[in-house]
Amino acid sequence: MSAGIDLENVCCDFGTFRAVDNANVSIKPGEFFSFLGPSGCGKTTILRMVSGFIEPTQGMIRIGGKDMKGQRPNQRPTALIFQNLALFPLMPIWENISFGLEVRGVDKATRRAKAEELLRLVDLPDAADKYVSQLSGGQKQRVAIARALAVEPQVMLLDEPLSALDLKLRQHMRAELRAIQKRTGVTFIYITHDQGEALAMSDRVGVMSQGRIQQIADPREIYNNPVNGFVASFVGENNVFTGDVQTAASGMASFATPHGTFRARLGDIGSDRKAKLYVRPEHTLISATAAPENAIPVTVGDVSFEGNFIAVHAISDSGAHLTSEIRNDGSATVPEKGAKAFMSFDATRASILPDANVRS
Repeated sequence: MSAGIDLENVCCDFGTFRAVDNANVSIKPGEFFSFLGPSGCGKTTILRMVSGFIEPTQGMIRIGGKDMKGQRPNQRPTALIFQNLALFPLMPIWENISFGLEVRGVDKATRRAKAEELLRLVDLPDAADKYVSQLSGGQKQRVAIARALAVEPQVMLLDEPLSALDLKLRQHMRAELRAIQKRTGVTFIYITHDQGEALAMSDRVGVMSQGRIQQIADPREIYNNPVNGFVASFVGENNVFTGDVQTAASGMASFATPHGTFRARLGDIGSDRKAKLYVRPEHTLISATAAPENAIPVTVGDVSFEGNFIAVHAISDSGAHLTSEIRNDGSATVPEKGAKAFMSFDATRASILPDANVRS
């Protein structure tokens, strides 16, 4: 059983500092929703308000349609997994998992059976009588998830649970978490500053900056169609040009910069003609001859082998530092350092965007 979560004009103040500013989001039952943003942007504060450890300064939080005002953490249908996991080292794993059931007065045999069922769910069927010290980092993560699931929450809250793991294990645990969420159908709210985690696991992502939600969309939309410069820059890499919109028609615009005038998609920049043009390195081509439009003469600098792609760093004749990514499939010619070339981009793969939505 899962529940939806609604935040309506939610704010949270700590003295004169506003940590969360008018957050509005509706999370569907059974959805894997991530809040993504840098440290201090307010995402963990949102998680703690949903869990009941912090009360909003204003606004309303509903879980399953019920107003949570005045409801303590133990009265809410939520389970929170902290960064440090907080497992009990002197208890066997099955007792760790069933601890919440023991507090509720469930008998030992039922607790043991439930713990073993959950261990099978998280693919640790033989770990019931082991201790925390005998488990790897990834196994401890799964035990923490099983313990949270034991009390049958409708909403699972996860505060950067993979941050302490090494890269390979984090990538493995992304798939594990996603699979567990799909098997259980519980609503997951996931907090992270890692764009890879958010994009790989989530049904939808809310990108945050300075206490405000900048954009809510599915991962492809967030990456391919960011609404402003903060989202474009935080989620992925970009070549960025500052300039002025010259003319606009049918969603496209000409954009004058010190490095040339380019054509690109026009975002919602309001009445301000000053904005920035963003184009991702993988959408930037490098060649010996100039393309018909959006071509920039450059001198190739460093060429970096990154495994699945090769990054070509170059400096334009006007001094802009640019990057193009070439897929490492053997089909493209990689230029030599010092070579003269042209970098270009398709107008439909570049966006003219305003800066982030920040507090006035």
